[in-house]
Amino acid sequence: MMPKYRKKPVVIEAVQFLDTVESIVAVSDFAGDTISIDYSQDPPMLKIKTLEGIMTARPGDFIIKGVKGEFYACKPDIFEQTYEPVKE
Repeated sequence: MMPKYRKKPVVIEAVQFLDTVESIVAVSDFAGDTISIDYSQDPPMLKIKTLEGIMTARPGDFIIKGVKGEFYACKPDIFEQTYEPVKE
């Protein structure tokens, strides 16, 4: 029998990337100079500098700040299956 593992509960910060001025400002404030937006495509593509290289995100994707301060993208369906809101 193969061993099984459960993800440790971890609280993350995330913001959803949408093709609106408000969202782009929020993502920029959140991720700083690790992101840029490519408007040469429709819809625009968000580019995120990661340790593994450039990761891309499309409108609707969530930008997550990882446990070591790194940023990465997550598709909305995976985000909804993996995360739930935290009450503070």
